[in-house]
Amino acid sequence: MPVNIPDGLPAATILAEENIFVMSRRRASSQDIRPLHIAILNLMPTKETTETQLLRLLGNTPIQIEPVLLTTKSYTAKNTSAEYLAEFYRNFDDIKSHKFDGIIITGAPVEQMAFEEVDYWDELTQIFDWAETNVYSSMFICWGAQAALYYYYGVPKHALAKKMFGIFPHRIVRRGSNLLRGFDDVFHVPHSRHTTVLRADIEKNPGLAILSESDEAGVYLVTAREGRQVFITGHGEYDRDTLKREYLRDVTANLPVEKPVNYFPDDDPGRAPLMRWRTHSHLLFGNWINNLYQSTPYNLDDVPPLKEEKAERERLKG
Repeated sequence: MPVNIPDGLPAATILAEENIFVMSRRRASSQDIRPLHIAILNLMPTKETTETQLLRLLGNTPIQIEPVLLTTKSYTAKNTSAEYLAEFYRNFDDIKSHKFDGIIITGAPVEQMAFEEVDYWDELTQIFDWAETNVYSSMFICWGAQAALYYYYGVPKHALAKKMFGIFPHRIVRRGSNLLRGFDDVFHVPHSRHTTVLRADIEKNPGLAILSESDEAGVYLVTAREGRQVFITGHGEYDRDTLKREYLRDVTANLPVEKPVNYFPDDDPGRAPLMRWRTHSHLLFGNWINNLYQSTPYNLDDVPPLKEEKAERERLKG
């Protein structure tokens, strides 16, 4: 089944050229199928690129997906036109009375700031609270994962001595999770961040389970509340050249940056990077979507709230 996206969204052309099955809302409305409703809170500055990356992964599953693109109301994006946002994006006020099968909250280039200093932190925490009763499963990526772990469980982030930048091997540390069905013993994931979360901090919370980690990149995949919260510290959605573009951007700006690790063949930026993470990224998203399909009530009004109440979360943050 396809991902159903708004008519005119630029991602449609790109994904169709990649043979990803996309369908316009007009055609989808003629089919007697209850699609999975997934909100995507896109906090990245390059919104068109990020939405295409995520829709690519969602569109390669056998379930019909109807995404809703969200942006913050309390912060105006500087790299995306107001016209584009008005046409294709909604904000929290537009959807807070609705329920969703899932929500994806992306990373953001604010990781070196304290969470409470981020312009849209209050709005984001409202969305975190809302998701506990209106969304069956939440997926948090990179800074989004750090923010959610901090807000829900009091897990702090820690500054790294140098940027975690490159493609790193990962291993499964907790087998039996539906999210890891079909995974190899070792798989690769891109990382690009200046901060991290530590295993020791996560292990203080009995409700959190570490599923995968890397010797170099640290904790990668964490779940909570019977798998209904998924925290991902890396960027499996990245394109082949995403790290290259980040590297060249920083070089051009004369910023202190090293070449991304395990990325360029022979460490030569003049050579095209090898794609080594796409298969497992599709598998992870496919497993998540399959879990939603198997678990979410047909009537979204029957989505059960997460077990822990806000008071219990505050106790854990203690």
